[in-house]
Amino acid sequence: MNSRKKSEMLFESAQRRIPGGVDSPVRAFRSVGGNPYFVDRGAGSRIWDADGNAYIDYVLSWGPLILGHAHPRVVEALREAAGRGTSYGAPTAAETELAELVQDAFPSMELLRFVNSGTEATMSAIRVARGFTGRNLIVKFEGCYHGHADGLLVKAGSGGATLGIPDSAGVPEDYARNTITLPYNDPRALEELFLREGKNIAAVILEPVGGNMGLVLPDDSFIEMVRRATKGSNALLIFDEVMTGFRVGHGGAQKLFGIQPDLTTLGKVIGGGMPVGAYGGRREVMEVVAPLGPVYQAGTLSGNPLAMAAGIETLRVVKEEGLPEALEARGKQLEEGMADAAREAGVPAYGVRLGSMFCTFFQEGPVRNFEDAKRSDTDRYGKFFHAMLERGVSLAPSQFEVGFLSSAHTEADIEATVRAAREAFATL
Repeated sequence: MNSRKKSEMLFESAQRRIPGGVDSPVRAFRSVGGNPYFVDRGAGSRIWDADGNAYIDYVLSWGPLILGHAHPRVVEALREAAGRGTSYGAPTAAETELAELVQDAFPSMELLRFVNSGTEATMSAIRVARGFTGRNLIVKFEGCYHGHADGLLVKAGSGGATLGIPDSAGVPEDYARNTITLPYNDPRALEELFLREGKNIAAVILEPVGGNMGLVLPDDSFIEMVRRATKGSNALLIFDEVMTGFRVGHGGAQKLFGIQPDLTTLGKVIGGGMPVGAYGGRREVMEVVAPLGPVYQAGTLSGNPLAMAAGIETLRVVKEEGLPEALEARGKQLEEGMADAAREAGVPAYGVRLGSMFCTFFQEGPVRNFEDAKRSDTDRYGKFFHAMLERGVSLAPSQFEVGFLSSAHTEADIEATVRAAREAFATL
């Protein structure tokens, strides 16, 4: 591995102009130590930094690049769309075409609207839920991240369920108080809450597969209990499938688990690497959205023609190639190789994978919730992260994030990654 002298210079310059030198906190490498590399370009399964170092990339822009970097068909679709104009502030046929492709995979989204990010999607879905039900309380689960909207930046206090406490400066306690946080995979806590507050709850928002505390899978009965509780009190169930959409199966986690939510939020893959999000659900619920109803939501760049073009081409390729199911063999190869490498080195590690998402916790398993995840050895993960980076493999710079596979990752890429992991685990 060459030096990262140019990345260091770029980071120093960025810190004089951008808070922390980055436009999203995890990019600063605070969780793993050291300074970030600056990316120059990407192609297929690899990225190159400003100093010319190449890495097999498992961050993939935090998930959207299911086809890898700079897929030729996506690049050509963007080039053609940009030649016709980059923004109109008016409807285009491409919006309807992408909506049809999304609905083909997610039929529960009878009506949907495009926005510019996952944060916008979840924020809007919650506003719709409150407008439809006439209630204020929102329930979320500890360790599930739904974007940086004020009402969702809350954490649980001690004890089963507590009123929301702001998890960020700048969020008024009076606002956060309308969000209740529960432990993930704890159906009893949910049942007790609904017995007390069911008539006041507008919606439960849930990552059906936890992807922001590392990868945490739901217990068999947990999501079914959430669905029963919301139906029983006429509250709405919102599935945040920003990560899992097209990652754990065509149709997302709701198809995988056979649970139909009232509202779904999407992002990542449906934009093919461009800024995009979507929210949608039952027709009668979505008809409260303006101009049909009283719930206001708007965006000048919503349905942006570049994002629509990239999304359309991405989802076409995803369907043609049978993704993500076709990635199963690669995922299994990586999962087993990483587990073997940790075992050979005698390093406590608990690997989790679902579809093209994966994670290694630096602890003995199982990991069922955020409290379990927080017992991981984050210092050891940081050392492992840098050891892998030195060997040309880019993982998420945090123990509490997941890795992603793309159709561009080859068997040789996986073999190289496992070789690097054997060496990296040995250094621990």
